[in-house]
Amino acid sequence: MAFRHLAWLAACALVTTSCTSASYQEAAMKASDEGDQQAAIGLARKEVARFSTPDQCSRTTNKNCGTLALAYSSLAEYQILAGDRAAGESGFGNAKGALDLTDREDRASAAAMVYRDVSEAFWKMGDRKRATAVFDEGRAAGADSWLYMCSAAQAAGYGPTGSRPGS
Repeated sequence: MAFRHLAWLAACALVTTSCTSASYQEAAMKASDEGDQQAAIGLARKEVARFSTPDQCSRTTNKNCGTLALAYSSLAEYQILAGDRAAGESGFGNAKGALDLTDREDRASAAAMVYRDVSEAFWKMGDRKRATAVFDEGRAAGADSWLYMCSAAQAAGYGPTGSRPGS
């Protein structure tokens, strides 16, 4: 739990300052960590709604698109952990859409968190194949070193810097 909270705060610092205001994200993480995925999903939906307005993230305004991508990936993570793979995949698709609108300078960090969240959820649910595919997709999307903190990366032999031992 401490790692997830630290990672969220670091992502917020890299992506935007919007995370300094009241957020449903911390409460959602707590609910998820306590095993209440339905509560986490409800809170994550509120976080998505907060940042999905045209003045927050759109083709003309992208000041919080990275934060929206993170909110969508958290929602996807909780949905996957609740056993709703289809909803999780849909949320993951929405997260990737928000990443496309994210400032270039913030995209690698936001992508790392998005792909790490989703990969880790599949890993926890025992779907190693999908977890690894999401990890590989994140590498191809240019995610930074945060991605390499997921279980699929460790299983593939990648260290936190993205390199394999001996390479």
